[in-house]
Amino acid sequence: MDNSDEPEVATQLNTGTNDAAIVMNMESMIKSLLASQVKLKEAIEKNQGLLDDILENDSTYKEHSEAAKAAAKVKAATKQQILKQPQAADLADKVKTFRSELKENKASLSDYLREFQRMSGISEIEGPDGEIQEIVYTAKLMKKSSRFGE
Repeated sequence: MDNSDEPEVATQLNTGTNDAAIVMNMESMIKSLLASQVKLKEAIEKNQGLLDDILENDSTYKEHSEAAKAAAKVKAATKQQILKQPQAADLADKVKTFRSELKENKASLSDYLREFQRMSGISEIEGPDGEIQEIVYTAKLMKKSSRFGE
């Protein structure tokens, strides 16, 4: 009987056990980070509220804030008047169209990059300018009910 298979089997079992422990440890770290984020968000809200109260109770700040709001209204009204001019309206429509196309382009690029990486196993690609770029993804958590309409 060949004994060379025994260490290999033991290694495979240990790797599976180690993988399970790593996954459990990662899950624990994720849950810890999520709990930390909740606490930080609560602290931000509390302290932002206190800061807002301080600012709103300062007469100089309140006066400047009201002046800024009035200036913003004048600016918005002026912008709307200018956008009624045919040349400005055409340019605004073009910008809106270009932004929409760029958004669609980015979504398509993301899909193509994901498929390219899946099929080729390559996580880098040379851009049109000759620069090597790495394919990266950012993961985030979303509540299941808000994502799937449940």
